[in-house]
Amino acid sequence: MMKKNKTIRYVLYGTTLLCLCGCAIKDDIPYPIVDSAITAFEVEGQCDATGTGMAAAEIDNASRTVKAYVNDMVNPAALKITRMEVSNDAEILTGGVTCVDASAFPKKGFASAPATANTRVDFTQDAIFTLKTYQEYDWTVTVEQIIHRDVEVEGQVGNAVVDAGNRVAIIYVSDKKDLRALKVTKFNLGGEHGKVVPDPTARPTYDFSDECIFYVQEGWSELSYEWKVYVFPTEASVEPTVTVSANDKGATVISGMRPNGVTPVVEYREESTSVWTTVAQSDVRYPSSTSYEVVLSALRSDVKYLCRVTFGGKTIEGEPFYFQGEQLKNASFNDWHIEGEGTKALYCPWAEGGDEYWDTGNHGATTVGASNSTYVDEDGRRYANLQSKYIVIKFAAGNIFTGKYIETDGTNGVLSFGRPFSSRPAKMQFDFQYKTAPVTRTGGDWKEPWGQYIPREMYEGMKGQPDSCSVYIALGDWEPVTYTSRGVTYTCPYLIRTRPSALSLMDMHSPNLIGYGQMTCGDDVSSWTTETIDIHYYNDRTPTTIIVVAASSKYGDYFTGGEGSQLKVDDFKLIYE
Repeated sequence: MMKKNKTIRYVLYGTTLLCLCGCAIKDDIPYPIVDSAITAFEVEGQCDATGTGMAAAEIDNASRTVKAYVNDMVNPAALKITRMEVSNDAEILTGGVTCVDASAFPKKGFASAPATANTRVDFTQDAIFTLKTYQEYDWTVTVEQIIHRDVEVEGQVGNAVVDAGNRVAIIYVSDKKDLRALKVTKFNLGGEHGKVVPDPTARPTYDFSDECIFYVQEGWSELSYEWKVYVFPTEASVEPTVTVSANDKGATVISGMRPNGVTPVVEYREESTSVWTTVAQSDVRYPSSTSYEVVLSALRSDVKYLCRVTFGGKTIEGEPFYFQGEQLKNASFNDWHIEGEGTKALYCPWAEGGDEYWDTGNHGATTVGASNSTYVDEDGRRYANLQSKYIVIKFAAGNIFTGKYIETDGTNGVLSFGRPFSSRPAKMQFDFQYKTAPVTRTGGDWKEPWGQYIPREMYEGMKGQPDSCSVYIALGDWEPVTYTSRGVTYTCPYLIRTRPSALSLMDMHSPNLIGYGQMTCGDDVSSWTTETIDIHYYNDRTPTTIIVVAASSKYGDYFTGGEGSQLKVDDFKLIYE
Protein backbone atom coordinates (compact mmCIF):
# COMPACT_ATOMS: atom_id res chain seq x y z
CA MET A 1 0.00 0.00 0.00
CA MET A 2 2.80 2.35 0.92
CA LYS A 3 4.61 1.54 -2.26
CA LYS A 4 1.57 2.38 -4.34
CA ASN A 5 1.19 5.80 -2.73
CA LYS A 6 4.85 6.51 -3.23
CA THR A 7 4.47 5.74 -6.92
CA ILE A 8 1.57 8.10 -7.25
CA ARG A 9 3.51 10.93 -5.65
CA TYR A 10 6.37 10.31 -8.03
CA VAL A 11 4.13 10.45 -11.08
CA LEU A 12 2.50 13.69 -9.93
CA TYR A 13 5.87 15.25 -9.24
CA GLY A 14 7.09 14.30 -12.67
CA THR A 15 4.00 15.76 -14.34
CA THR A 16 4.40 19.00 -12.41
CA LEU A 17 8.06 19.20 -13.36
CA LEU A 18 7.20 18.81 -17.03
CA CYS A 19 4.61 21.59 -16.79
CA LEU A 20 7.07 23.91 -15.06
CA CYS A 21 9.74 23.16 -17.64
CA GLY A 22 7.26 23.79 -20.41
CA CYS A 23 6.35 27.18 -18.91
CA ALA A 24 10.01 28.08 -18.53
CA ILE A 25 10.62 27.44 -22.20
CA LYS A 26 7.48 29.06 -23.65
CA ASP A 27 4.71 31.29 -22.29
CA ASP A 28 1.57 29.36 -23.15
CA ILE A 29 -0.85 31.90 -21.58
CA PRO A 30 -1.25 34.92 -23.89
CA TYR A 31 -2.04 38.36 -22.48
CA PRO A 32 -5.52 39.69 -23.30
CA ILE A 33 -5.69 42.33 -26.01
CA VAL A 34 -6.68 45.57 -24.29
CA ASP A 35 -6.58 48.57 -26.61
CA SER A 36 -6.32 52.12 -25.34
CA ALA A 37 -7.09 55.47 -26.89
CA ILE A 38 -6.92 59.16 -26.08
CA THR A 39 -10.60 60.00 -25.62
CA ALA A 40 -10.30 63.69 -24.70
CA PHE A 41 -7.48 66.21 -25.07
CA GLU A 42 -7.26 69.90 -24.23
CA VAL A 43 -4.44 72.42 -23.88
CA GLU A 44 -4.31 76.03 -22.71
CA GLY A 45 -5.18 78.54 -25.42
CA GLN A 46 -7.03 75.92 -27.48
CA CYS A 47 -9.05 77.35 -30.37
CA ASP A 48 -10.42 76.39 -33.77
CA ALA A 49 -8.46 76.31 -37.02
CA THR A 50 -9.17 80.01 -37.63
CA GLY A 51 -7.61 81.01 -34.32
CA THR A 52 -10.82 82.51 -32.96
CA GLY A 53 -13.51 80.34 -31.37
CA MET A 54 -13.04 77.28 -29.18
CA ALA A 55 -12.99 73.81 -30.78
CA ALA A 56 -12.42 70.28 -29.54
CA ALA A 57 -9.23 68.51 -30.54
CA GLU A 58 -9.51 66.27 -33.61
CA ILE A 59 -9.07 62.68 -32.44
CA ASP A 60 -8.63 59.90 -35.02
CA ASN A 61 -8.76 56.42 -33.49
CA ALA A 62 -7.81 54.71 -36.76
CA SER A 63 -4.49 56.55 -37.15
CA ARG A 64 -4.03 57.15 -33.40
CA THR A 65 -3.51 60.88 -33.88
CA VAL A 66 -4.68 64.02 -32.10
CA LYS A 67 -4.66 67.49 -33.70
CA ALA A 68 -5.30 70.70 -31.76
CA TYR A 69 -4.99 74.41 -32.51
CA VAL A 70 -3.93 77.16 -30.11
CA ASN A 71 -4.11 80.94 -30.27
CA ASP A 72 -1.25 83.42 -30.26
CA MET A 73 -1.28 83.99 -26.49
CA VAL A 74 0.42 80.74 -25.42
CA ASN A 75 3.97 79.44 -25.77
CA PRO A 76 3.95 76.23 -27.86
CA ALA A 77 7.37 75.30 -26.50
CA ALA A 78 5.98 74.97 -22.95
CA LEU A 79 2.29 74.34 -23.48
CA LYS A 80 0.19 73.11 -20.56
CA ILE A 81 -2.09 70.11 -21.14
CA THR A 82 -5.26 70.76 -19.13
CA ARG A 83 -7.09 67.53 -19.96
CA MET A 84 -5.96 64.16 -21.25
CA GLU A 85 -8.36 61.26 -20.76
CA VAL A 86 -7.51 57.74 -21.92
CA SER A 87 -9.51 54.53 -22.10
CA ASN A 88 -9.05 51.28 -20.17
CA ASP A 89 -7.05 52.94 -17.38
CA ALA A 90 -3.88 52.86 -19.49
CA GLU A 91 -0.53 54.06 -18.17
CA ILE A 92 0.85 57.11 -19.98
CA LEU A 93 4.51 56.88 -21.03
CA THR A 94 6.31 60.04 -22.19
CA GLY A 95 9.44 58.64 -23.82
CA GLY A 96 8.55 60.29 -27.14
CA VAL A 97 7.62 63.62 -25.56
CA THR A 98 9.75 66.62 -24.61
CA CYS A 99 8.31 67.47 -21.20
CA VAL A 100 9.30 70.46 -19.11
CA ASP A 101 9.44 68.00 -16.17
CA ALA A 102 8.88 64.38 -17.23
CA SER A 103 9.04 63.13 -13.64
CA ALA A 104 6.00 65.24 -12.74
CA PHE A 105 3.86 64.26 -15.73
CA PRO A 106 0.81 62.17 -14.63
CA LYS A 107 1.04 58.44 -15.26
CA LYS A 108 -2.73 58.15 -15.72
CA GLY A 109 -5.31 60.07 -17.69
CA PHE A 110 -6.87 63.16 -16.10
CA ALA A 111 -9.98 65.29 -16.61
CA SER A 112 -8.10 68.25 -15.11
CA ALA A 113 -4.39 68.58 -14.42
CA PRO A 114 -3.49 67.66 -10.81
CA ALA A 115 -2.14 70.56 -8.76
CA THR A 116 1.12 68.72 -8.08
CA ALA A 117 1.70 67.74 -11.71
CA ASN A 118 3.64 69.49 -14.46
CA THR A 119 1.94 68.85 -17.79
CA ARG A 120 3.86 71.39 -19.88
CA VAL A 121 5.16 69.92 -23.15
CA ASP A 122 7.18 71.25 -26.09
CA PHE A 123 4.71 71.12 -28.97
CA THR A 124 6.93 72.86 -31.51
CA GLN A 125 7.29 69.30 -32.79
CA ASP A 126 4.98 66.28 -32.68
CA ALA A 127 4.70 64.59 -29.29
CA ILE A 128 4.37 60.79 -29.19
CA PHE A 129 2.60 59.47 -26.08
CA THR A 130 2.61 55.72 -25.44
CA LEU A 131 -0.48 54.24 -23.78
CA LYS A 132 0.33 51.01 -21.99
CA THR A 133 -2.13 48.30 -21.00
CA TYR A 134 -0.96 44.73 -21.63
CA GLN A 135 0.29 46.14 -24.92
CA GLU A 136 1.68 49.55 -25.89
CA TYR A 137 -0.01 51.96 -28.31
CA ASP A 138 1.72 55.07 -29.70
CA TRP A 139 -0.39 58.20 -30.16
CA THR A 140 0.91 61.24 -32.05
CA VAL A 141 -0.27 64.64 -30.80
CA THR A 142 0.18 67.68 -33.05
CA VAL A 143 -0.48 71.24 -31.94
CA GLU A 144 -0.57 74.07 -34.48
CA GLN A 145 -0.39 77.68 -33.36
CA ILE A 146 -2.52 80.15 -35.32
CA ILE A 147 -0.90 83.59 -35.58
CA HIS A 148 -2.51 86.13 -37.90
CA ARG A 149 0.27 88.50 -38.94
CA ASP A 150 -1.88 91.07 -40.76
CA VAL A 151 -0.58 94.27 -42.35
CA GLU A 152 -2.73 96.92 -44.03
CA VAL A 153 -1.38 100.21 -45.40
CA GLU A 154 -3.19 102.94 -47.31
CA GLY A 155 -2.83 102.37 -51.05
CA GLN A 156 -1.66 98.78 -50.56
CA VAL A 157 -1.60 96.57 -53.65
CA GLY A 158 -2.10 92.88 -52.96
CA ASN A 159 -1.32 91.16 -49.68
CA ALA A 160 1.83 91.90 -47.73
CA VAL A 161 4.55 89.25 -47.91
CA VAL A 162 5.27 88.26 -44.30
CA ASP A 163 8.23 85.93 -43.68
CA ALA A 164 8.07 85.03 -39.97
CA GLY A 165 11.09 82.74 -40.22
CA ASN A 166 13.42 85.52 -41.36
CA ARG A 167 11.40 88.28 -39.65
CA VAL A 168 10.92 90.29 -42.83
CA ALA A 169 7.79 91.91 -44.29
CA ILE A 170 7.43 93.39 -47.79
CA ILE A 171 4.52 95.68 -48.69
CA TYR A 172 3.58 96.98 -52.14
CA VAL A 173 1.63 100.22 -52.53
CA SER A 174 0.41 102.28 -55.45
CA ASP A 175 3.12 104.36 -57.11
CA LYS A 176 0.87 107.37 -56.63
CA LYS A 177 1.35 107.22 -52.87
CA ASP A 178 4.01 109.15 -50.95
CA LEU A 179 6.13 106.57 -49.11
CA ARG A 180 7.14 109.22 -46.59
CA ALA A 181 3.60 109.62 -45.30
CA LEU A 182 1.57 106.39 -45.42
CA LYS A 183 -1.41 105.77 -43.15
CA VAL A 184 -1.18 102.35 -41.45
CA THR A 185 -4.48 100.71 -40.39
CA LYS A 186 -3.17 97.31 -39.26
CA PHE A 187 0.30 96.17 -38.29
CA ASN A 188 0.03 92.86 -36.41
CA LEU A 189 3.49 91.42 -37.07
CA GLY A 190 3.34 89.78 -33.63
CA GLY A 191 -0.18 88.45 -34.08
CA GLU A 192 -3.45 89.86 -32.83
CA HIS A 193 -2.24 89.97 -29.20
CA GLY A 194 1.35 90.92 -29.90
CA LYS A 195 3.12 94.28 -29.64
CA VAL A 196 5.10 96.30 -32.20
CA VAL A 197 7.50 99.10 -31.19
CA PRO A 198 7.23 101.71 -32.53
CA ASP A 199 3.53 101.28 -33.34
CA PRO A 200 2.92 102.86 -36.78
CA THR A 201 -0.88 102.70 -36.32
CA ALA A 202 -0.61 105.15 -33.39
CA ARG A 203 0.59 107.91 -35.75
CA PRO A 204 -1.34 109.75 -38.48
CA THR A 205 1.23 108.58 -41.05
CA TYR A 206 4.55 106.74 -41.08
CA ASP A 207 7.68 107.17 -43.18
CA PHE A 208 8.44 104.00 -45.19
CA SER A 209 10.75 105.64 -47.72
CA ASP A 210 13.67 103.54 -46.42
CA GLU A 211 14.19 100.24 -44.63
CA CYS A 212 12.27 100.30 -41.35
CA ILE A 213 13.18 98.43 -38.17
CA PHE A 214 10.50 97.35 -35.70
CA TYR A 215 10.76 95.36 -32.48
CA VAL A 216 8.04 92.72 -32.36
CA GLN A 217 6.83 90.87 -29.29
CA GLU A 218 4.41 87.95 -29.63
CA GLY A 219 1.42 87.67 -27.32
CA TRP A 220 2.91 84.98 -25.06
CA SER A 221 6.53 86.14 -25.02
CA GLU A 222 8.44 88.68 -22.94
CA LEU A 223 11.14 88.93 -25.62
CA SER A 224 11.16 91.28 -28.60
CA TYR A 225 12.74 90.47 -31.94
CA GLU A 226 13.94 92.78 -34.67
CA TRP A 227 11.86 92.80 -37.88
CA LYS A 228 12.75 94.55 -41.13
CA VAL A 229 9.92 96.06 -43.18
CA TYR A 230 10.22 97.26 -46.78
CA VAL A 231 7.59 99.18 -48.76
CA PHE A 232 7.90 99.36 -52.55
CA PRO A 233 5.81 101.34 -55.05
CA THR A 234 4.24 99.48 -57.96
CA GLU A 235 2.09 100.30 -60.97
CA ALA A 236 0.06 97.15 -60.54
CA SER A 237 -3.48 97.35 -59.19
CA VAL A 238 -5.72 94.63 -57.83
CA GLU A 239 -8.30 93.48 -60.33
CA PRO A 240 -11.46 92.11 -58.69
CA THR A 241 -12.08 88.39 -59.16
CA VAL A 242 -14.83 85.89 -58.33
CA THR A 243 -14.10 82.22 -57.63
CA VAL A 244 -16.68 79.60 -56.70
CA SER A 245 -15.47 76.50 -54.87
CA ALA A 246 -16.44 74.07 -52.12
CA ASN A 247 -14.71 73.77 -48.77
CA ASP A 248 -13.88 70.45 -47.12
CA LYS A 249 -17.24 70.41 -45.32
CA GLY A 250 -19.35 70.65 -48.48
CA ALA A 251 -20.32 74.32 -48.30
CA THR A 252 -20.04 76.63 -51.32
CA VAL A 253 -17.44 79.39 -51.01
CA ILE A 254 -17.51 82.57 -53.12
CA SER A 255 -14.17 84.36 -52.81
CA GLY A 256 -11.63 86.42 -54.67
CA MET A 257 -9.59 89.62 -54.78
CA ARG A 258 -10.92 93.14 -54.28
CA PRO A 259 -9.39 96.58 -54.69
CA ASN A 260 -8.00 97.85 -51.40
CA GLY A 261 -10.79 99.25 -49.21
CA VAL A 262 -13.65 98.33 -51.59
CA THR A 263 -16.61 96.53 -50.01
CA PRO A 264 -18.01 93.86 -52.36
CA VAL A 265 -21.73 93.09 -52.62
CA VAL A 266 -22.28 89.34 -53.06
CA GLU A 267 -25.54 88.00 -54.52
CA TYR A 268 -26.89 84.61 -55.60
CA ARG A 269 -30.13 83.12 -56.96
CA GLU A 270 -31.60 79.91 -58.27
CA GLU A 271 -31.21 79.71 -62.05
CA SER A 272 -34.98 79.25 -62.46
CA THR A 273 -35.82 82.50 -60.64
CA SER A 274 -35.06 86.17 -61.27
CA VAL A 275 -34.83 87.29 -57.64
CA TRP A 276 -31.33 87.79 -56.24
CA THR A 277 -30.50 87.19 -52.57
CA THR A 278 -27.93 89.61 -51.15
CA VAL A 279 -25.49 88.25 -48.60
CA ALA A 280 -25.48 90.33 -45.42
CA GLN A 281 -22.25 92.28 -44.92
CA SER A 282 -21.89 90.65 -41.50
CA ASP A 283 -21.48 87.31 -43.33
CA VAL A 284 -18.68 88.56 -45.60
CA ARG A 285 -15.19 87.76 -44.30
CA TYR A 286 -12.10 89.79 -45.23
CA PRO A 287 -8.96 87.64 -44.83
CA SER A 288 -6.92 90.65 -45.95
CA SER A 289 -7.34 94.20 -47.23
CA THR A 290 -7.49 92.92 -50.81
CA SER A 291 -9.54 89.74 -50.48
CA TYR A 292 -13.04 88.62 -49.47
CA GLU A 293 -14.87 85.36 -48.75
CA VAL A 294 -18.48 84.24 -48.31
CA VAL A 295 -19.56 80.77 -47.15
CA LEU A 296 -23.07 79.73 -48.29
CA SER A 297 -24.11 77.19 -45.71
CA ALA A 298 -27.66 75.93 -46.30
CA LEU A 299 -28.75 75.82 -49.95
CA ARG A 300 -30.62 73.13 -51.86
CA SER A 301 -28.36 70.54 -53.47
CA ASP A 302 -30.73 69.69 -56.36
CA VAL A 303 -30.84 73.05 -58.17
CA LYS A 304 -28.33 75.17 -60.07
CA TYR A 305 -27.34 78.57 -58.65
CA LEU A 306 -25.93 81.73 -60.19
CA CYS A 307 -23.84 84.32 -58.37
CA ARG A 308 -22.43 87.78 -58.94
CA VAL A 309 -20.25 90.23 -57.02
CA THR A 310 -20.34 94.02 -57.39
CA PHE A 311 -17.22 96.12 -56.64
CA GLY A 312 -18.26 99.78 -56.69
CA GLY A 313 -19.59 100.25 -60.21
CA LYS A 314 -18.25 96.94 -61.60
CA THR A 315 -20.16 93.63 -61.46
CA ILE A 316 -18.54 90.25 -62.16
CA GLU A 317 -20.48 87.01 -62.55
CA GLY A 318 -19.15 83.79 -61.04
CA GLU A 319 -19.46 80.29 -62.46
CA PRO A 320 -22.86 78.58 -62.00
CA PHE A 321 -22.76 76.03 -59.18
CA TYR A 322 -24.59 73.30 -57.35
CA PHE A 323 -24.47 73.32 -53.56
CA GLN A 324 -22.37 70.31 -52.59
CA GLY A 325 -23.35 70.00 -48.94
CA GLU A 326 -26.13 67.42 -48.75
CA GLN A 327 -29.56 68.32 -47.40
CA LEU A 328 -32.39 66.22 -45.99
CA LYS A 329 -35.06 65.35 -48.53
CA ASN A 330 -38.64 66.53 -47.96
CA ALA A 331 -37.17 68.63 -45.16
CA SER A 332 -40.23 70.88 -44.97
CA PHE A 333 -42.63 67.90 -44.81
CA ASN A 334 -44.70 69.12 -47.73
CA ASP A 335 -45.02 65.65 -49.28
CA TRP A 336 -47.51 63.26 -47.62
CA HIS A 337 -50.15 60.76 -48.67
CA ILE A 338 -52.81 58.85 -46.75
CA GLU A 339 -53.50 55.13 -47.05
CA GLY A 340 -56.85 53.84 -45.82
CA GLU A 341 -59.72 55.75 -44.26
CA GLY A 342 -61.27 56.71 -40.98
CA THR A 343 -59.58 55.72 -37.73
CA LYS A 344 -57.25 53.39 -39.64
CA ALA A 345 -55.95 56.11 -41.97
CA LEU A 346 -52.19 55.74 -42.23
CA TYR A 347 -50.35 59.05 -42.70
CA CYS A 348 -47.14 58.53 -44.71
CA PRO A 349 -44.56 61.37 -44.96
CA TRP A 350 -43.82 60.99 -48.68
CA ALA A 351 -45.73 61.61 -51.91
CA GLU A 352 -47.58 58.60 -53.26
CA GLY A 353 -45.10 56.72 -55.43
CA GLY A 354 -42.35 59.07 -54.25
CA ASP A 355 -39.12 58.66 -52.28
CA GLU A 356 -39.73 57.10 -48.85
CA TYR A 357 -37.05 59.15 -47.08
CA TRP A 358 -38.89 59.72 -43.79
CA ASP A 359 -41.20 57.40 -41.88
CA THR A 360 -43.14 57.33 -38.60
CA GLY A 361 -44.40 54.89 -35.98
CA ASN A 362 -47.90 55.17 -37.44
CA HIS A 363 -47.63 51.66 -38.88
CA GLY A 364 -47.64 50.31 -35.32
CA ALA A 365 -50.18 52.79 -33.97
CA THR A 366 -52.77 52.06 -36.64
CA THR A 367 -52.81 48.34 -35.81
CA VAL A 368 -54.92 49.27 -32.78
CA GLY A 369 -55.78 52.97 -33.25
CA ALA A 370 -55.25 56.10 -35.31
CA SER A 371 -52.08 57.72 -36.64
CA ASN A 372 -50.50 59.99 -34.05
CA SER A 373 -47.94 61.48 -36.45
CA THR A 374 -49.75 63.51 -39.09
CA TYR A 375 -49.47 66.73 -41.05
CA VAL A 376 -51.34 70.00 -40.65
CA ASP A 377 -51.88 72.84 -43.13
CA GLU A 378 -52.01 76.09 -41.17
CA ASP A 379 -51.12 79.75 -41.76
CA GLY A 380 -49.66 79.01 -45.19
CA ARG A 381 -47.35 76.24 -44.07
CA ARG A 382 -47.53 72.45 -43.87
CA TYR A 383 -45.74 70.82 -40.95
CA ALA A 384 -45.36 67.49 -39.17
CA ASN A 385 -47.69 67.22 -36.17
CA LEU A 386 -46.46 64.66 -33.60
CA GLN A 387 -48.73 63.76 -30.65
CA SER A 388 -48.25 61.49 -27.63
CA LYS A 389 -51.24 59.23 -26.99
CA TYR A 390 -52.27 56.12 -25.11
CA ILE A 391 -53.53 53.92 -27.91
CA VAL A 392 -55.75 51.19 -26.48
CA ILE A 393 -53.03 49.12 -24.78
CA LYS A 394 -49.79 51.10 -24.93
CA PHE A 395 -48.37 54.61 -24.76
CA ALA A 396 -47.01 55.90 -28.09
CA ALA A 397 -45.05 59.08 -28.74
CA GLY A 398 -45.60 60.85 -32.03
CA ASN A 399 -42.40 60.60 -34.05
CA ILE A 400 -40.81 61.04 -37.44
CA PHE A 401 -37.40 59.72 -38.53
CA THR A 402 -35.16 59.23 -41.53
CA GLY A 403 -35.55 55.58 -42.44
CA LYS A 404 -38.28 52.96 -42.72
CA TYR A 405 -40.72 51.25 -40.37
CA ILE A 406 -40.33 47.51 -41.12
CA GLU A 407 -42.90 45.72 -38.99
CA THR A 408 -44.76 45.52 -35.70
CA ASP A 409 -43.43 42.80 -33.41
CA GLY A 410 -46.34 42.12 -31.06
CA THR A 411 -46.97 45.68 -29.89
CA ASN A 412 -43.38 46.81 -30.50
CA GLY A 413 -41.69 48.30 -33.53
CA VAL A 414 -38.86 47.13 -35.75
CA LEU A 415 -37.37 50.09 -37.61
CA SER A 416 -34.56 50.74 -40.06
CA PHE A 417 -32.98 54.05 -39.02
CA GLY A 418 -30.88 56.18 -41.35
CA ARG A 419 -30.34 57.23 -44.96
CA PRO A 420 -27.12 57.37 -47.04
CA PHE A 421 -25.09 60.49 -46.34
CA SER A 422 -21.43 61.49 -46.72
CA SER A 423 -21.09 65.14 -45.63
CA ARG A 424 -20.15 66.77 -42.31
CA PRO A 425 -22.58 69.62 -41.54
CA ALA A 426 -21.74 71.85 -38.60
CA LYS A 427 -25.31 72.42 -37.39
CA MET A 428 -28.93 71.37 -37.95
CA GLN A 429 -31.66 74.00 -37.91
CA PHE A 430 -35.44 73.59 -37.77
CA ASP A 431 -38.65 75.36 -36.69
CA PHE A 432 -40.77 73.97 -33.88
CA GLN A 433 -43.61 74.49 -31.42
CA TYR A 434 -44.22 72.35 -28.35
CA LYS A 435 -47.01 71.76 -25.86
CA THR A 436 -45.95 69.71 -22.87
CA ALA A 437 -48.17 67.55 -20.66
CA PRO A 438 -47.56 65.88 -17.30
CA VAL A 439 -46.04 62.39 -17.57
CA THR A 440 -48.90 59.92 -17.08
CA ARG A 441 -47.52 56.69 -18.54
CA THR A 442 -44.32 54.88 -17.65
CA GLY A 443 -42.54 51.78 -18.93
CA GLY A 444 -41.04 48.82 -17.12
CA ASP A 445 -37.49 47.67 -16.47
CA TRP A 446 -35.04 48.30 -19.33
CA LYS A 447 -31.47 47.58 -20.24
CA GLU A 448 -29.77 49.99 -22.63
CA PRO A 449 -27.84 48.60 -25.64
CA TRP A 450 -24.57 49.45 -23.91
CA GLY A 451 -25.50 47.50 -20.81
CA GLN A 452 -26.87 50.17 -18.45
CA TYR A 453 -29.80 48.86 -16.42
CA ILE A 454 -32.69 51.28 -15.95
CA PRO A 455 -35.15 50.18 -13.27
CA ARG A 456 -38.89 50.72 -13.43
CA GLU A 457 -38.66 53.07 -10.44
CA MET A 458 -36.77 55.65 -12.48
CA TYR A 459 -39.69 56.13 -14.84
CA GLU A 460 -42.29 55.82 -12.08
CA GLY A 461 -40.59 58.79 -10.41
CA MET A 462 -41.22 60.90 -13.53
CA LYS A 463 -45.01 60.77 -13.16
CA GLY A 464 -46.51 64.21 -12.81
CA GLN A 465 -43.41 65.96 -14.12
CA PRO A 466 -43.56 67.89 -17.44
CA ASP A 467 -42.92 65.75 -20.50
CA SER A 468 -40.09 66.71 -22.88
CA CYS A 469 -39.78 66.51 -26.64
CA SER A 470 -36.58 65.47 -28.38
CA VAL A 471 -34.97 66.16 -31.75
CA TYR A 472 -31.56 64.69 -32.53
CA ILE A 473 -29.16 64.09 -35.38
CA ALA A 474 -26.60 61.28 -35.53
CA LEU A 475 -23.95 60.71 -38.21
CA GLY A 476 -22.00 57.48 -38.37
CA ASP A 477 -20.41 54.69 -40.37
CA TRP A 478 -22.25 51.74 -38.84
CA GLU A 479 -22.10 48.35 -40.52
CA PRO A 480 -25.50 47.61 -42.14
CA VAL A 481 -27.64 44.88 -40.56
CA THR A 482 -30.03 42.59 -42.45
CA TYR A 483 -33.52 41.83 -41.14
CA THR A 484 -36.01 39.45 -42.74
CA SER A 485 -39.76 39.85 -42.36
CA ARG A 486 -42.45 37.88 -44.20
CA GLY A 487 -39.95 36.64 -46.74
CA VAL A 488 -38.51 40.10 -47.45
CA THR A 489 -34.94 40.92 -46.38
CA TYR A 490 -34.15 44.53 -45.48
CA THR A 491 -30.69 46.04 -45.29
CA CYS A 492 -30.79 48.44 -42.34
CA PRO A 493 -28.19 51.16 -41.81
CA TYR A 494 -29.11 50.98 -38.10
CA LEU A 495 -31.63 48.48 -36.74
CA ILE A 496 -33.98 49.66 -33.98
CA ARG A 497 -36.17 47.28 -31.93
CA THR A 498 -38.33 48.41 -29.00
CA ARG A 499 -39.24 44.96 -27.66
CA PRO A 500 -37.59 44.86 -24.18
CA SER A 501 -36.34 41.29 -24.63
CA ALA A 502 -34.59 42.24 -27.89
CA LEU A 503 -33.98 45.91 -27.24
CA SER A 504 -31.83 47.71 -29.81
CA LEU A 505 -31.82 51.52 -29.57
CA MET A 506 -29.31 54.25 -30.41
CA ASP A 507 -25.97 53.36 -28.78
CA MET A 508 -24.27 56.59 -27.74
CA HIS A 509 -21.08 54.67 -26.95
CA SER A 510 -20.73 53.07 -30.38
CA PRO A 511 -17.27 53.58 -31.94
CA ASN A 512 -19.11 54.07 -35.24
CA LEU A 513 -20.82 57.24 -34.01
CA ILE A 514 -19.06 60.12 -35.79
CA GLY A 515 -21.20 63.16 -34.91
CA TYR A 516 -24.19 63.89 -32.69
CA GLY A 517 -26.41 66.78 -31.58
CA GLN A 518 -29.69 66.95 -29.68
CA MET A 519 -32.36 69.39 -28.53
CA THR A 520 -34.78 68.60 -25.68
CA CYS A 521 -37.52 70.93 -24.49
CA GLY A 522 -39.86 70.54 -21.51
CA ASP A 523 -41.55 73.95 -21.74
CA ASP A 524 -44.49 75.21 -23.75
CA VAL A 525 -43.36 76.99 -26.94
CA SER A 526 -46.53 78.48 -28.43
CA SER A 527 -45.12 80.31 -31.44
CA TRP A 528 -42.88 79.07 -34.23
CA THR A 529 -39.28 79.16 -33.00
CA THR A 530 -36.10 78.46 -34.95
CA GLU A 531 -33.77 76.09 -33.13
CA THR A 532 -30.14 75.39 -34.10
CA ILE A 533 -28.38 72.23 -32.91
CA ASP A 534 -24.58 72.17 -32.89
CA ILE A 535 -23.20 68.85 -34.12
CA HIS A 536 -20.30 67.57 -32.01
CA TYR A 537 -17.83 65.40 -33.94
CA TYR A 538 -15.86 62.70 -32.16
CA ASN A 539 -13.37 62.03 -35.00
CA ASP A 540 -12.62 63.17 -38.55
CA ARG A 541 -14.06 60.18 -40.44
CA THR A 542 -16.58 60.60 -43.27
CA PRO A 543 -20.06 59.34 -42.38
CA THR A 544 -22.06 56.91 -44.47
CA THR A 545 -25.42 57.37 -42.73
CA ILE A 546 -27.52 60.20 -41.31
CA ILE A 547 -30.20 59.63 -38.67
CA VAL A 548 -32.62 62.41 -37.71
CA VAL A 549 -35.38 61.71 -35.18
CA ALA A 550 -38.08 63.97 -33.73
CA ALA A 551 -40.44 62.76 -30.99
CA SER A 552 -43.13 64.41 -28.88
CA SER A 553 -41.97 62.45 -25.80
CA LYS A 554 -38.23 62.06 -25.20
CA TYR A 555 -38.64 58.67 -23.50
CA GLY A 556 -41.22 57.35 -25.94
CA ASP A 557 -38.90 54.45 -26.79
CA TYR A 558 -39.49 53.31 -23.20
CA PHE A 559 -43.26 53.92 -23.48
CA THR A 560 -42.95 56.80 -21.03
CA GLY A 561 -44.45 60.27 -21.45
CA GLY A 562 -47.46 62.50 -21.15
CA GLU A 563 -50.72 61.98 -23.02
CA GLY A 564 -51.37 65.19 -24.95
CA SER A 565 -47.76 66.26 -25.50
CA GLN A 566 -47.55 67.75 -28.98
CA LEU A 567 -44.51 68.62 -31.11
CA LYS A 568 -44.80 70.52 -34.39
CA VAL A 569 -41.68 70.54 -36.61
CA ASP A 570 -40.90 72.08 -39.99
CA ASP A 571 -38.12 73.28 -42.31
CA PHE A 572 -35.07 71.20 -41.39
CA LYS A 573 -31.79 72.58 -42.75
CA LEU A 574 -28.22 71.33 -42.49
CA ILE A 575 -25.72 74.17 -42.11
CA TYR A 576 -22.14 73.96 -43.34
CA GLU A 577 -19.36 76.33 -42.24
